[in-house]
Amino acid sequence: MGVKTNLAGADQYVLQEAISGYADEAYTNAKKLSGTGIVGDNPMIDTSTETFVGQIRWYKPLNPTINVASLTDSTDGTGTTYASDYLKYIKTVRTHGATKVNMQAVVSQEDGLAKIGRDFAETHAQDEHNAILSVMKGVAISEALNGAASGTGAAGLGGQTFNNDPTDARYGFYVDLGAVAPVIAATAAIQGAARAEGFLQAMGMAWKDYEPEYCYLVATPEIMMSLRSANLVDEQGVADGNINFSTIFQGKIRLIQSRANQSLSTAQLNKLNTGTGATDITGTKTSFLVLPGAIAMKSLVVPDAVEITRRGASYKGGGATDIWHRWGYVAAPAGYDWRGAEDAFPQDSDYTNVKEGVSYMDVTAATAALAGVTSVWARKATSALSLGILPVFHS
Repeated sequence: MGVKTNLAGADQYVLQEAISGYADEAYTNAKKLSGTGIVGDNPMIDTSTETFVGQIRWYKPLNPTINVASLTDSTDGTGTTYASDYLKYIKTVRTHGATKVNMQAVVSQEDGLAKIGRDFAETHAQDEHNAILSVMKGVAISEALNGAASGTGAAGLGGQTFNNDPTDARYGFYVDLGAVAPVIAATAAIQGAARAEGFLQAMGMAWKDYEPEYCYLVATPEIMMSLRSANLVDEQGVADGNINFSTIFQGKIRLIQSRANQSLSTAQLNKLNTGTGATDITGTKTSFLVLPGAIAMKSLVVPDAVEITRRGASYKGGGATDIWHRWGYVAAPAGYDWRGAEDAFPQDSDYTNVKEGVSYMDVTAATAALAGVTSVWARKATSALSLGILPVFHS
């Protein structure tokens, strides 16, 4: 667009208005979980298998039979037997692309596909973050079905306590703090670290005498503010790879700061509480304590990872160009078996579904009392102490 100058001595010129080059606005999505310590590798995952799923096999711990030798009883001793098990993992493939009209560059002086290619790394990382968060929520629903409903086929007995049997799956692998906030207000009797005792109790209840050296807490801005106001954030953080983590309790809990919505919806919690479990979940918000590498992510080799196609006849011969990026991965929570559909690549919502009969759906669409309803993630570890994703429900 041109304008005629009205400056004396230059009113015979038509000057083009100044137009800046394009700048990129910074992304302000929630801080990502991909690339943090909760994600690791599992060398047992083989991405070159046929079909949509693969399997991991392992031997279960022995339950030995100990005989007492006798000099007078000639009865044969009872031998010890052992067993093995397997779990499934699911592959997924994602795509991302765009089209440009070739002749638009004549008038815009911009390559219509440059933005897509320039920001592909952000797109890829965001997709992995979304999948990780969905897997964590799916695990939370699975364990809530176990403890608050009848996901094991029997009435649940609630979440983890200091004294429950970790091999009894009727205790869901979660801790319900109920109406207690994770960081409570200071009182004359409650000061310092005691204000965040809920997280320490959750660790002790969940992993008992196998309490980890450290774990990660996905901390929302609200929780971070509470921890800072309680002066609980350690002065010296921890460097893990190229990421610096703030910590609490002298490095016991590493903080992953993200505003990503971790909580199950009110409708989902209400539905889970219609089950036949002995104890309802009363906490309305969800935070996750996660062990290092608790979610294995392994990239797939995808044919034609980047493909550019041209259609010269389009737009009356002006032409059009398409570019498509393709990538894939396995996202597998440690100790869980995939029980979802095995005839298609899952999208993020599939990771949080439940199964009723032969149909898959969000838990809110399942029938009341949740009889016969199971999660797409089934606990396969013999003991809950082998699990690495702990949902903590709180106010």
